[in-house]
Amino acid sequence: MPPLSHSRMAASDEQLLHSKTGFWLLLSCLPKFGATRRQAVIEHLGGLVALADCNVSMLKALGLHAETLRAIEAWRHLRQGDPRVSRVMAIIRDCQAQGIDITTLEDEIYPSCLRQIHDAPLVLYSKGDRALLSQPQIGIVGSRNASRAGLEHARAFGGALGHQGLLVTSGLALGVDGAAHSGALDAGFATIAVIGNGIDRPYPHRHRSLADRVITHGLLVSEYPPGTQARPAHFPQRNRIISGLSRGILVVEAGLKSGSLITARLALEQGREVFAIPGSIHNPMARGCHALIRQGAALVETVEDICNELECGWSAWSPEPSPQSSESKTLDAREIAVLDALGYDPQSTDDLCSVTGLPADQLMQSLLLLELEGLIDSAPGGFQRIA
Repeated sequence: MPPLSHSRMAASDEQLLHSKTGFWLLLSCLPKFGATRRQAVIEHLGGLVALADCNVSMLKALGLHAETLRAIEAWRHLRQGDPRVSRVMAIIRDCQAQGIDITTLEDEIYPSCLRQIHDAPLVLYSKGDRALLSQPQIGIVGSRNASRAGLEHARAFGGALGHQGLLVTSGLALGVDGAAHSGALDAGFATIAVIGNGIDRPYPHRHRSLADRVITHGLLVSEYPPGTQARPAHFPQRNRIISGLSRGILVVEAGLKSGSLITARLALEQGREVFAIPGSIHNPMARGCHALIRQGAALVETVEDICNELECGWSAWSPEPSPQSSESKTLDAREIAVLDALGYDPQSTDDLCSVTGLPADQLMQSLLLLELEGLIDSAPGGFQRIA
């Protein structure tokens, strides 16, 4: 979007710039105006909106940086050549052209749970159903390189949480995030995806179609204006919004240095519950969950565990029949014997041959069938049961 013309702005542009939305957009773009400075202004003035009515002397008395003062004065006097004023107008036009909603911190629809966190985003850009923002939510996070079992857990919990009236919120990333969103959508429930880039730049590219499904049946949210590219520094910022919107965070799979553990830490700082699914001691992607459980996170095996911990008063969850019980009707005695012999830790084919008494060729046929049915998975050291 080119900068505003040096000729006088149209009256409609002036109204947009001097609207409450225009001022909040300016606040979100102000240079040298981070969370610490914003908090100081709130303590002195009772709120950020009061800045709009402060004269230059009062702004200086607040200790604002010279660049911040210049931007506010440029907005106040509609100096269209100022880059911050030009930027605000460009954002407004881009959002209008692309059907992107703007929600500011003072709007009624802004979720109260998010408003209460430290460094709450001043502006949310979104596409989809904004009313979902205030629904009870559970964040689901985990590894981008999740195991097959981890992906299945994320999908299953994504759908089951919807049945309990909890909206699934995640970050649209590869791995656990995408599986959680898909699980909710496939089960007929809405989902919220919080991204670290502009609404018009869904990331990763492999999840563009998933982003479209989220917009159609849920809500895509970002604190970054249209046109913003994904950057590594954006994702920790995005994570605080996921946890801030949620009543609790469920970590499905995570390594010890996973970004999911950052989200869990943010959730604790925000007073949210943290839940973790345990895994095999041989799975490096389970170590982050085990560390969280040792630190006090609630161990989760079913959605009922989450509801009980939240004391949410929803009806008790009645789990669906396990994959084994529903699929056993199509398995013959040999496959059932192999499935019964498998545990949740990897077992070698030699051990399985010994336990089942099957020849190697028949064992491999049974293992292939069970893997296709989604009941087992290959792993370093052999095969393991996942259902």
